[in-house]
Amino acid sequence: MLTIRTARPDELPALTVFPGDGERNAATAAYLTGLLESGCTRPEWCLVAERDGRLAGNVVLWTIPGRDVPMDLVLLEPGDADTGRALLTYAGRLARELGARTQGHVLDTPAQAPQFQRDPQLRETLLVGAGFTVARDGCRFAWTVGDPIPAQDERLHWRSLTDLGEEPFVELLADAFADTSDAIFQAEVAEHGLRGAAERNVADMLELDHRPGWFEIGYDAAETPVAISMPARTPGSAVIGLVAVARAGRGRGYAGAVVARGTHVLVDAGFGEIRGDCDAGNIGMCKAFRRAGYRNFANRKMFTRPL
Repeated sequence: MLTIRTARPDELPALTVFPGDGERNAATAAYLTGLLESGCTRPEWCLVAERDGRLAGNVVLWTIPGRDVPMDLVLLEPGDADTGRALLTYAGRLARELGARTQGHVLDTPAQAPQFQRDPQLRETLLVGAGFTVARDGCRFAWTVGDPIPAQDERLHWRSLTDLGEEPFVELLADAFADTSDAIFQAEVAEHGLRGAAERNVADMLELDHRPGWFEIGYDAAETPVAISMPARTPGSAVIGLVAVARAGRGRGYAGAVVARGTHVLVDAGFGEIRGDCDAGNIGMCKAFRRAGYRNFANRKMFTRPL
């Protein structure tokens, strides 16, 4: 008989352990420890599937630190199809009871630490069967210490949110969203309008760990605001975060200038690894990361479902 329940204290942080796979077990336990310490999850959000007295799978609800409503699923170990379906059903019901109206999950390939999402075909089949759809088919990029630091674009000078306030960021982002090629932003604009989508994204970025001077707008020689740089730190890594270029600044390589700017900001803050994501269809953004010396280390499908 299969039972889905909250993990007991003695089952945290390892949850389901794979015999003979010490690398995966250690990385997963360390990741969950970090999520619990940062407030991205809570013990009562850590779910396990038990069959005949043995753990057969697990899943964990995740949110931005400081929020009380779970947003996404992480650490999904489906075991088999029946176990995976039961975990996804239970996790959806629990999140809905906690106030969530949507639920997301990301699937990275190839499988790698800390989640080691093996059997991607099974995982995608389970997600689709549980009502998830692909919100973004994306690429993941990384820069690590020892890689060349990209040169900053001398055409731009930067002013921080500390000096400008939030409104110029919202205005520039709304302008950039008018013809965005990113599927997630397109969906947000369709639901909330240009300004509404911009306000939501700026608010989300402000919730991430950052220093006041990190969020900046780049101005050209004519004092026209043309680009936004919002690097930050997530519980997992330092990230380039939100990149946007005003329509008036398109075609001039300013996306690359933003990646370079964010890289310098984070390197100066002491980070040795920086990551960035973008829609695979956003060719300009993919080129910007590559020009800045970032490598495409994985592909990421972002799934979402209504609850």
